[in-house]
Amino acid sequence: MPVLSDYRNIIKDLLNKNTDINCDLGEGLGNDELIIPYIISANISCGYHAGDASSIVKTMEACKKHNVDIGAHPSFFDKKNFGRSEMNLSAEELYELIFQQLFIFKELADMNGQKIKHVKPHGALYNMSAKNSFIAATIAKAVLDFDAGLILYGLSGSSSVSEAEKLGLKTANEVFADRSYQDDGSLTPRNQPNALIEEPKKALQQVLQMINESTTTTVAGNKISLKAETICIHGDGKNAVEIVKAIYEAIKN
Repeated sequence: MPVLSDYRNIIKDLLNKNTDINCDLGEGLGNDELIIPYIISANISCGYHAGDASSIVKTMEACKKHNVDIGAHPSFFDKKNFGRSEMNLSAEELYELIFQQLFIFKELADMNGQKIKHVKPHGALYNMSAKNSFIAATIAKAVLDFDAGLILYGLSGSSSVSEAEKLGLKTANEVFADRSYQDDGSLTPRNQPNALIEEPKKALQQVLQMINESTTTTVAGNKISLKAETICIHGDGKNAVEIVKAIYEAIKN
């Protein structure tokens, strides 16, 4: 039976592709250290929607201990709404918003002797980017200008990915273990019924379907195709720890 330290290689061998398991962390929720041993990469808050320098560094240190890759998780400057309310910004404002957070994140990572692997926008910024090519292109340009070697995580098959690829930026098509899907490939809005998948068995079933079939079943009961290069679990989810452990146990066995 493999040990936990073998987990990352086991996942990559079984999937036979560059798929990883990621989680949104560094948000000061107190469960990061319970989740980190079971993931491959962490999307760590830059402090604009949650957390602060202390929680960010603490999460970075835990990732370093378990050899987990780190990435910046920039958002709108909106702690009141956890970065999940839409904002209308100009191209200049949006570019500066992303660049600013990447700069802050890199400063903390450098102090901790760690290298940033990727960038994943958070919340409303992520969902707006998925639908709006102008927003997607602006975010991608900011990431590219900051560090052309970074990978941009975006919703599978969305504008986030296609606009970044047009600029020559590396991308990863992201899918979700704990969110349901609409027929157009978008995530079900959080204010609608069945948007969240909180049962570990149901989340695992969705992940295995994504891995084995490159499809998911929507809330309407239809199967849609998607590309699963990285699979996300939300760290603030009700049963985040149980879900990530269920995925680990299934792959380990």
